Amino acid sequence: MAQVAVVHNTLDFQGGADAVCLATCEALLTEHDVTLFTLGETAPTDLADRFEADVADIVVRTPLANPWIAKTLSRLGPTFGPQLAFRSVLVGQYFMFHADSFDLTVSTANEISLPVPSLQYVHYPQFHLRNLEHATHGRLNQLWSWIAGPERETLQNTTLLANSAWTADTVEEIYDVRPTVLHPPVDSIDGGLNWEQRENGIIILGRIAPDKRVLEAITIVDRLRDRGQDVHLHIVGSAPRLYRPYVERVTTEADRRAHVTLERDVSRERLEALLRTHRYGLNLKSNEHFGMSVAEYVEAGMIAFAPDGGGQREILNGRSDRLFDSIAAAVDTIETSLERDDRPSVPRDRFDRERFKSKIRTHANRTLDR
Repeated sequence: MAQVAVVHNTLDFQGGADAVCLATCEALLTEHDVTLFTLGETAPTDLADRFEADVADIVVRTPLANPWIAKTLSRLGPTFGPQLAFRSVLVGQYFMFHADSFDLTVSTANEISLPVPSLQYVHYPQFHLRNLEHATHGRLNQLWSWIAGPERETLQNTTLLANSAWTADTVEEIYDVRPTVLHPPVDSIDGGLNWEQRENGIIILGRIAPDKRVLEAITIVDRLRDRGQDVHLHIVGSAPRLYRPYVERVTTEADRRAHVTLERDVSRERLEALLRTHRYGLNLKSNEHFGMSVAEYVEAGMIAFAPDGGGQREILNGRSDRLFDSIAAAVDTIETSLERDDRPSVPRDRFDRERFKSKIRTHANRTLDR
């Protein structure tokens, strides 16, 4: 049994990266003592039910000023810009004071300069982003990269994983090192209604935030209804403090429409009930690094639609009748599927949790043996 540190910049955004973090902790707890180093207002137990993770035995360590730092970053979010790299710098520097106590370090918060040996899971690179066309990195990324960004030589001696082939390509472009692809854990959602019994509704699932383009989802459904399509929209997601102004705008627009329903911070049981009883799922984030919500739509037996870019292309097998490159194209694509009365055909059960946990344990133990 080893002493393992898991470094994660924050659980506050309550998205796919946090699902990976908790599943990783759960996997490693079966064989090792695990301590989670993080920063934020959200504790692992707050998300355990939503992500179906047993992390009761985990030890959590945060900086002494964590409550003040977390609240300040949440308030400054709309004006401060991208925060994940900065949060990684803070957590990484805090962890370094304790690094000598651990046999293995695991980052579930992307690549970062850590003591070797380490295992690092990249959702999307967070440092050295200046030359990437599709990166939104903020003005201070060069500074954060200088403080905590790893060198290429360091990553060549690191067990490096990525959530999709698209992300792996991006990592290789920056560091000339290609990670092994390990898709995130997505639980199977069995017991859904037959297609004829499902509601003719669209679900957009995930964090209610500007990059998820939830307001555009309302626009898409409005346009479909203007064309005579009898569809409604369920917005289902978390509403972190950081995005409060945007959440208020989404709430206002939803309240104005009888065909739009907003449900915040729902239980896993409620989420799965919606996925089992609706036909269509929508994602609108451009270049989504993997697309947990898209995978959940597929797992639930729904037809999923997403932008034509990023890791979500892998989930949908690159199908042109499920992918789009603009809001207008999204309306046309969904309308065509509605009029043809398409049925789900993308394979399910490709991203199950036990597969993910088993491979995490294997990679962690191989890294320890090295």
